[in-house]
Amino acid sequence: MKLGFVSAILPELPLDEVLAFARIERFACVEAMCWPAGKAERKFAGVTHVDVTDFTQAKADDVNALCTKHGVSLSALGYYPNLLDPDAETAVVALEHLKKVIAAAPLLGLNTVNTFVGKNWRLSVDENWPRFLAVWRPLIQFAEDHGVRIGIENCPMFFTNDEWPGGKNLMTTPAIWRRAFADIPSPNFGLNFDPSHFALQFIEPVSALHEFKDKLFHVHAKDVKIYRERLNQVGIFAPPLQWHQPRLPGYGEIQWAQFMGVLMETGYDGPICIEVEDDTFGKMLEGRQRALRVARDVLSPFIGAAA
Repeated sequence: MKLGFVSAILPELPLDEVLAFARIERFACVEAMCWPAGKAERKFAGVTHVDVTDFTQAKADDVNALCTKHGVSLSALGYYPNLLDPDAETAVVALEHLKKVIAAAPLLGLNTVNTFVGKNWRLSVDENWPRFLAVWRPLIQFAEDHGVRIGIENCPMFFTNDEWPGGKNLMTTPAIWRRAFADIPSPNFGLNFDPSHFALQFIEPVSALHEFKDKLFHVHAKDVKIYRERLNQVGIFAPPLQWHQPRLPGYGEIQWAQFMGVLMETGYDGPICIEVEDDTFGKMLEGRQRALRVARDVLSPFIGAAA
């Protein structure tokens, strides 16, 4: 396995400096964010470390030269919009940009792109399903044609009362995964698994790893703290921001020795990228970089090397 981090936490640094930091801090890889250049639509979005607009082999060669210079690889390209947004124009713009990300990956020598399925949060899972298939069947075929695997992150994207009950991302549970993979039975359709999103939903983080071992394309390392005293006041149906906080690995609910042990049992040997969404270390660049160092020191013993 290779230990890395998600580049979204260092939005003010160009890719060259992100990779330089990774090298100095003994990270082996980075998941590079590929949002369209412009204003972020939400926190941790809108970060562009690889601009896939009008991407060419020459531009890919420049990116790969930076990776070679610093001895740090790219684990995947990342772009996390809502392809099933109820606003048709928003959804189409996201879809077209995701296709650009997919097309850019093989130019970089990569075979993995991470994203969300998306969801119309005003509708049930069943009501979302026909549109999910209509959008994602041809998109997965597009990815197959480019030799690219799509890793779907299992984040519910549920933050406000308006997004009740299921948030803005469809593929969040093993039951939904089974249905999705049965209806789109492609070897290029899999998971970018983040155990914190299972802990948030009160699903045991290791419970589905063996069943879906062939679908584990990429792993995010993030933890979550559940505040029971707040939960006792507002209940499980309140928006999760009222009773939980994203944390670094080792500072929340997840038993990382157990998780890493089961992950190894599945035969997974891919990247594990730390995702920092924890403000405990501060919002300034120095604090966010320190957070990456702390998380590295928690996880590296389980991998067997510093990085």
